[in-house]
Amino acid sequence: MNPFYHRIYKVVRRIPRGRVATYGVVARLAGHPGAARTVGWALAALPGEADVPWWRVINAAGRISLGGRDHGAVLQRALLLREGVKFAPAGGVGLTAFGWPAQAYESAAAAQTRAASSRRSRRLKGLRT
Repeated sequence: MNPFYHRIYKVVRRIPRGRVATYGVVARLAGHPGAARTVGWALAALPGEADVPWWRVINAAGRISLGGRDHGAVLQRALLLREGVKFAPAGGVGLTAFGWPAQAYESAAAAQTRAASSRRSRRLKGLRT
């Protein structure tokens, strides 16, 4: 087995029930920041009887990455719902509420808030001049 895949599986096994992690966070925790696609490939390569909770890994937008026509997307959503993960009406999972580890998403939420505030400030400054 690919040693990096093994590290990915180890990280995914640590995601608690009722929580999710993004492909990018899993890659970072496995020692390869920027290897989010490889995480997807590793999860796709899992045999059916594997003990790796693949359904707890979603994309950076908080969405299931499997295509809507794919039975796997329906299964992934059902498994997450069964664990208590809530989906917004638009279909995404709130990473600040359900993301693991929490600090990975708290800092991202804070950065988004700072960026939005900065954009508002620039717009308001432009109106004042």
